Amino acid sequence: MIADTGNVFAALAMTTAAGLSTGLGSLSVFFSRRTDKRFLSVSLGFSAGVMIYISFVEILFKGRTALVEALGIREGGWAAAAGFFGGIALIAVIDGLIPAARNPHERSPLADFFARNTGGKPLERMEGEAEAKLLRTGLLTALAVTIHNFPEGMATFFIALKDPALGIPVMAAVALHNIPEGIAVATPVYLASGSRKKAATWAFLSGLAEPVGAITGFLLLRPFMNEAVLGVLFAAVAGIMVFISLDQLLPTAEKFGEHHLAVYGLVGGMGVMALSLILLG
Repeated sequence: MIADTGNVFAALAMTTAAGLSTGLGSLSVFFSRRTDKRFLSVSLGFSAGVMIYISFVEILFKGRTALVEALGIREGGWAAAAGFFGGIALIAVIDGLIPAARNPHERSPLADFFARNTGGKPLERMEGEAEAKLLRTGLLTALAVTIHNFPEGMATFFIALKDPALGIPVMAAVALHNIPEGIAVATPVYLASGSRKKAATWAFLSGLAEPVGAITGFLLLRPFMNEAVLGVLFAAVAGIMVFISLDQLLPTAEKFGEHHLAVYGLVGGMGVMALSLILLG
């Protein structure tokens, strides 16, 4: 047993909050006539900065420390490296299994939204053949996001379970990352159906994969949990978060046409994370 019941519920609550932030993306589509791309660019860069800094400085370090204590310096170091790149391989394989045309991480998830939401004009419902295609696109995007969110939920959960203080900034970073995914799911569904309720529902449901992933991972790994297994998990989580940042967050931020703002957000996220670790450490 690596945590008491209270810690498990707290970690699950953090994971659920991060996952359901996909719903915030759907709300931004329906209740904002104009979305600030500059703000989103900074926000996604900030999220990437938090993830990258905390992955290398804190999560991977803790994983390696646990592995060295359990296996020795040389073996522990190899295990930490294997866990880190194994996490990268896992999320990369998941990306590769999803067709690029349906994968919100292979294109800007906000491209369609901004194309129809310029100049403060509200979104307009599509009809006919375009309606059917848009609805299918939205549902397939929801499936793709759901698949991606499963390992992300495991990552957030195990970090929060081991160190609740560390889980809070990770939860916030993952939540920021999930908002554009919610937009990518909700926009085509809304344009096809004209139903805000249906679009928001699909966006929220895709986010539920994170707590489901957390529960599944916990139940499967709990009987085998020890310092070595936890160390490998932490190293894998660091790899997953670094890959998400480099493959998804930063490219999406730059696709808004705000390269420097994305970088400023990145550095700002690192700085805030460094300061919080010093003050709370």
